[in-house]
Amino acid sequence: MKRIHQLPSSVVTKIAAGEVIERPASVIKELLENSVDAGSTRIDVEIEQGGAELIRVVDNGGGILPADLPLAFASHATSKLANADDLFRISTLGFRGEALASIGGVAQVSLQSRPADLACGAAIACHGGEISPVRAWNGTPGTRMEVRHLFYNTPVRRKFLKSIATEAGHVAEAFTRLALAQPSLHLTLRHNGKEVYEVPASARLEDRLRLFFGAEVADKLYAVEAGQGPVRLRGYIADPQCERGTARMQYVFVNGRCIRDRSLMHALQEAYRGLLMAGRYAVAFLFLDLPADEIDVNVHPTKIEVRFRNGQALHHLVFSAIRERLRAENLTARLRAPAFPTAQWTMSSAPAAAMPGPEPTTALPFSTRPSAASGLPATDFRQTPENETMSPNPAESLSPANGHAPSPPPAGLSNNIRAIQLYDAYLVLETQEGMLVIDQHALHERVLFEEFKRRIASGTLEIQKLLMPLPVDLTAEQAARTLEQRDALAELGLGVEDFGGGTVLVTSYPAILGNRPPQEVLKTVVDHLLSKERLPSREVLLNDLLRLMACHAAVRAGDRLSAEEIAALIARRDLAHDTHHCPHGRPTALLFSKQELDRQFRRI
Repeated sequence: MKRIHQLPSSVVTKIAAGEVIERPASVIKELLENSVDAGSTRIDVEIEQGGAELIRVVDNGGGILPADLPLAFASHATSKLANADDLFRISTLGFRGEALASIGGVAQVSLQSRPADLACGAAIACHGGEISPVRAWNGTPGTRMEVRHLFYNTPVRRKFLKSIATEAGHVAEAFTRLALAQPSLHLTLRHNGKEVYEVPASARLEDRLRLFFGAEVADKLYAVEAGQGPVRLRGYIADPQCERGTARMQYVFVNGRCIRDRSLMHALQEAYRGLLMAGRYAVAFLFLDLPADEIDVNVHPTKIEVRFRNGQALHHLVFSAIRERLRAENLTARLRAPAFPTAQWTMSSAPAAAMPGPEPTTALPFSTRPSAASGLPATDFRQTPENETMSPNPAESLSPANGHAPSPPPAGLSNNIRAIQLYDAYLVLETQEGMLVIDQHALHERVLFEEFKRRIASGTLEIQKLLMPLPVDLTAEQAARTLEQRDALAELGLGVEDFGGGTVLVTSYPAILGNRPPQEVLKTVVDHLLSKERLPSREVLLNDLLRLMACHAAVRAGDRLSAEEIAALIARRDLAHDTHHCPHGRPTALLFSKQELDRQFRRI
């Protein structure tokens, strides 16, 4: 039988290092946090070979007393905590006293430090956990850390490091997070002797975002600011056009610490609901300040996971602040045409026939009646009499596929607004800003979605009862999931009952769906329910189902619209919320500004 024994300190250090130090970027993060806690105003970082061979961090902070240097590499030795109660009101970035001990256990580390009030500082080294004697060091005030040959004594861990470029990228990310979280710091980063970043203390948050993420992101940011009691939220959110395929561009900082929190990320994504397509993520840089006793950062050695005392209130604050800010913006996508090469506009003495150019095209018929040559419906919208109003049923004004008669043009349109339909899918509209190209299905889908929500809220959704219930055969799992959500479906006018053996009966459906087959609608709903690993909240589920129903009821690409139907749809655009995106997150329109047109034709 194996006996219980205490592990040697060298093994304990390596185990701890496995939790705290994953790669060179982990070292950078810990050393930068120590420099910030020391009151530094400038920190210089230099790495070689992605940080695997050398990491040097030099700061001008308060320094370490010579007598305390041996304790710097001792496990759980820190100047930031005095007793257990301090764990619940932490105001520093570091506090666990594990970082330097962990780094010293898997690298060759030298530490040189001098407090500003001492004439001479001191130095110490730690190689694989072996600590050298303290010696005098006559350097400038502050602390200088050098970490060489990371994981030299744990070759298996070293093999897990990625390429130099990848590790350097992770270091740059750790550097970026601190530069955003500490806007008053002067920071520099060098790799293999070349400068990567220099961030002066005078650089504002906006300047830092532009430096790290470029104009493509910086030019599409909206400032956010809100508060609730002692909690303050500030930062920037990006236009939905900046969406990404991962959540890597979602930065959340709490009391100057970069964190990852599922609840706050969920609030951010929910605020963009309907503005982003499935699988796409918003870009945001959010900063929360709250009392230290409202957050527990002692959850994981990396300190990136936290717990909040009132997470629900924070979720609501983030969601409502971002949602209201997005609603205040005109999020209609703007089309930017590429600039023509200069050579294409150079004057030439060659005959016109020899000059290359685009093939001739038919002019767009912006006229008061359809163009016979193009076969496309065109309309010149004039203001209609005050008593001509839109049909209360959106399907009645825009449902050629459903066989409804179109309504007359609505009131409220500006004079001399002209539009045509292209490819039976897009509407081209002249506006004061420029040429607006509208996706007819996406816009109608958003209009119907908003109409559904209003009718459900007011209890006026029209429901068509079936004289004979319609049986729909499903699998046992599909039937069970459908019947489980019977009440939510009933709110949408879709009545279902159990018939047994995997068959359900459709007893009613929303009248707004027209003659769309109810069984097809139900099967689409069932597929959606089964696509969820865990059923969402009732509110989210209703929104999901409303999107599906709006999609089914909207006009499709390929539906030819009359002038009256085009007028009705464009009028509805100004009556609904968030019409710049369909409920699934696709843009409903692209604006090619008049200024951009003039620039392309060299009028500017």
